[in-house]
Amino acid sequence: MSEVTVTVRGEHEARIAPERATILVSVHAEGPERTSVVEHVMNLAEPVRNSIAERTDAGTVVDWTSKRLSVRAERPWNNDGKRLAPVYYASIDFTATFSEASELSIWVSDISLWDGVEVGWVNWHLTPRTIARVESEVAAAAVGVAVSRAQAYASALGLGEVTPLEIADVGLISSGQPAPAVAMMKSRVGAFSADAAPAMEYEPDEIVIAATVEARFLAR
Repeated sequence: MSEVTVTVRGEHEARIAPERATILVSVHAEGPERTSVVEHVMNLAEPVRNSIAERTDAGTVVDWTSKRLSVRAERPWNNDGKRLAPVYYASIDFTATFSEASELSIWVSDISLWDGVEVGWVNWHLTPRTIARVESEVAAAAVGVAVSRAQAYASALGLGEVTPLEIADVGLISSGQPAPAVAMMKSRVGAFSADAAPAMEYEPDEIVIAATVEARFLAR
């Protein structure tokens, strides 16, 4: 056997602790009069806004947003099937991105006890700079795995040198169709409950960045 074509797949992954946590917090109020409900929710939202601004000045919050006031009205039914007077619901949403999980935990433990505050989802993630760096490193490592695997096959066949012919994302060599990106990131999303105990702690899962490539070599 003088030469043979070898097609292999290379995989690699990295596990990294999250660098950022983005949290959603909503402030709610309800009542029979629209004006008073709007005024109430604005008053409830003010200390939340101030607490986020303070942490932004301190550097523990790196970015935050506040969505505009949302108001809706509903007319409930009583047990006799009669429509009652309208009830007005108002809400204001905040998102804040923390640079430290411990600071997030402390903040949530505080505000979860405040009147009208509901704590929603938490998205743990990396900075764009870290994502770009790790994706590049993982993709290169996946190619290295493919080369090593091809060389192992060649050696098993009594051949020596392997020369690369093609390398591509998964599926492109075999079908020519678009495939998933070389690097894929996934992270676990956590959530806090407004009814949780004051001494709240939260440990995020590691974020997994994985790469898979397919490669074709000529073994001689």
